[in-house]
Amino acid sequence: MESMAGVILVLFLVVPFVEIYGVIQVAQVIGTPETIALMVLVAIAGAWLCKREGLGVVRRMNRQIAQGMLPTGELADGFLILLAGALMLTPGFLTDLLGLVLLIPPTRVLARRVLLRWLHQRVETGSYGAASVGRFVWFGPVVSSSARFGGDVIDAESEEVDPQAATAAQSGRSELDR
Repeated sequence: MESMAGVILVLFLVVPFVEIYGVIQVAQVIGTPETIALMVLVAIAGAWLCKREGLGVVRRMNRQIAQGMLPTGELADGFLILLAGALMLTPGFLTDLLGLVLLIPPTRVLARRVLLRWLHQRVETGSYGAASVGRFVWFGPVVSSSARFGGDVIDAESEEVDPQAATAAQSGRSELDR
């Protein structure tokens, strides 16, 4: 996890300088007003593309949920579109280019494969785990119950109990006594 923090730190330090350098270079070639207009135009086009692609993902996600399927690919696409939108709103041309690449469906499919493979490897190595709740699966840091509580894992079964019958049973009365 420390290496991820280092990568993020480097990105937050290096990317702004690269973006500033790129904007200065473009401004020297085409002019400052034109550079600003180009950045605004790219942001508007990026916002429109994010909305269009995001609505498509939401439609596909709803369709899959209605069919009782887990929309794993669509959730990954939604994350990538959100990331692309954030990149497109960041001033500069390098982040705009990366955001645009994530908005194009064929390249987003490749990014989705990489993202899902990375998540799958994290789950397999135990640094991330999957917990299912109904039809949905949550991925996140996992600490096993035995490690958390320092005890043995107990295999147990449960059954649904009528709350009124349970209350009556606790007070020493049964349905026949009433």
